[in-house]
Amino acid sequence: MHNHPNNNAMIEMRGITKRFGQVTANENVDLTVYRGEILSVLGENGSGKTSLMNMLAGIYFPDAGHIFVEGREVVIRSPKDSFDLGIGMIHQHFKLVDVLTAAENIILGLPGAQVLDMKAVKADIQKLLDKYGFELDLNAKIYEMSVSQKQTVEIVKMLYRGAHILILDEPTAVLTPQETDKLFQVLRNMRAQGHSIIIITHKLNEVLSLSDRVAVLRKGQYVGTVDTKDATEMSLTEMMVGEKVVLDIERPDPVNPVMKIHMKDVTVVNKEGREVLSHATFKAYTGEILGIAGIAGSGQKELLEVISGLQKAVTGNIEYINRKGHIKELTKMSAEKIREIGIRLAFVPEDRLGMGLVASMGMTDNMMLRSYKMGKGIFSRRKEPHDLAERIKKDLGVVTPSIEWPVGRMSGGNVQKVLVGREIASSPQVLMVAYPVRGLDINSSYQIYHLLNEQKKQGSCVICVGEDLDVLLALCDRILVLADGKITGVVDARTATKEQIGLMMTNETKEVQA
Repeated sequence: MHNHPNNNAMIEMRGITKRFGQVTANENVDLTVYRGEILSVLGENGSGKTSLMNMLAGIYFPDAGHIFVEGREVVIRSPKDSFDLGIGMIHQHFKLVDVLTAAENIILGLPGAQVLDMKAVKADIQKLLDKYGFELDLNAKIYEMSVSQKQTVEIVKMLYRGAHILILDEPTAVLTPQETDKLFQVLRNMRAQGHSIIIITHKLNEVLSLSDRVAVLRKGQYVGTVDTKDATEMSLTEMMVGEKVVLDIERPDPVNPVMKIHMKDVTVVNKEGREVLSHATFKAYTGEILGIAGIAGSGQKELLEVISGLQKAVTGNIEYINRKGHIKELTKMSAEKIREIGIRLAFVPEDRLGMGLVASMGMTDNMMLRSYKMGKGIFSRRKEPHDLAERIKKDLGVVTPSIEWPVGRMSGGNVQKVLVGREIASSPQVLMVAYPVRGLDINSSYQIYHLLNEQKKQGSCVICVGEDLDVLLALCDRILVLADGKITGVVDARTATKEQIGLMMTNETKEVQA
């Protein structure tokens, strides 16, 4: 069967298998990419998308299977092999030299780079930029650039070096909606010039708006490839998950909202003395979910940590209004005291300061860590941490041999469910979660949205930092937008648009406070 590669195929992967120890990342996967098309590779975290692409990029070597490029079988043992075949992969973490300009990074490491005439080189690169519609200042230094500009440098670097097959790994995770539109326009221009583009993603709306075909992976297995024009969010979700999923986040109206947190003019400074949160003022209410949006590193973390006492405010104060209507000054309390009054933080990627889990303990002991220190009261409604562990395991579908199994030996997604589930289970007054579904499969994500809504209905004040604007717009009541440490506005999530929030994320408009 290996004698008839498709003549219009740029790349064919056949029967690709890759194991890491006991774990099979890809099993017998077939994938074809044609000339002049955009192929989305879709799958939940852990479905094997990135490991499959890393085999094309020469980062991993398959245990079994064959790879053909333009009809001939090839062996890709290193990134250099991959590059020589015209394949360029843009990873989520860029490999650029900060102190050099865009143009210098683009030619870096090319043979004969020392004697190059920079003027001529820049003219050449400029031709590329114009051809595909990139916007880039070739003389700008990398450290002066936005994430989106750095990504552009990486892509142009690949093209300048002759890549005609581009692989992009979750390229929009770091972009505003406006930057995403620009990137997609460039990718369409590249497709028109005959390039083949593979985009790894889990965002269904992007798949539908950009790609020609979609290849779906599930748990390391290849499910199939469909033409995008015949696909819907529903049909793709079913392929990814293997069953019908209701993609509908409920959003009950807030009932009798009462102010719970009032932050006034709060500034947080990092070790380098830079203001990472600058004169922030906002209010959060009971019975609502307040979303927090912004490009990564815009002050989201500091905003949550200053409320929970993990960061010190250099200006301003934060008032917490308890059930009786008494005002407490959080800025004068210890982190431990703040937890005791019912302000909880589950910060998924960070898990710092022992706020998280003890890896060697099972779920039950991890439940106890949190509650028994707090005195009685917390477990008035659920007698025992054992029952709580069982409930979180059941409600969130935590995959573990038993609730006594060490959480350090669970997969990341399961650890995350325990982390978020435990904070929720303490029935907090204020529940703050950051990236609560990062890396979770669709079903688990919806379980967590459901739990956040349950908290909201019980009258908690829920604050949720997220990166997927579509989700924030569907889940939250209001969305607060941060740009570069400043609050650029608070909008009504029922009426706001992605475009409006995107502009606020880059601080290009001044919004009225909602």
